[in-house]
Amino acid sequence: MSDTGSEISKAEREQGSAFLPKFDAQGLVIGIAVDALTREILMVAFMDAEALARTRETGLAHFHSRSRGKLWLKGETSGHVLRVEEIRVDCDQDAIELRVRPEGPACHTGARSCFYRRLTDEGLESVEG
Repeated sequence: MSDTGSEISKAEREQGSAFLPKFDAQGLVIGIAVDALTREILMVAFMDAEALARTRETGLAHFHSRSRGKLWLKGETSGHVLRVEEIRVDCDQDAIELRVRPEGPACHTGARSCFYRRLTDEGLESVEG
């Protein structure tokens, strides 16, 4: 593991106080946007070092668009930004939880959350009313 140019021990990454994101081979970590009040998962996307930096600088959720190959500010066209209240990191620092205040629907379909369907024996059914 040489994410930052030097060897990082498992204990340092998992129990230390340093922010040492563990990017995958494409330079990405998973970003999970969660409503700060309800704890509902709103969306999942990928973040690279630039997206993490811009999120921390601006307080607005930024992601890496794999399809466009570039930085993406959530809500840049719709105005439905995600205001970040807190950033949490999982135990091995390969997933980021953004606790956010959504300003409008989080999903590009207009749904509050991207997780608006559940899997049943018959297929998918809507869980939003």
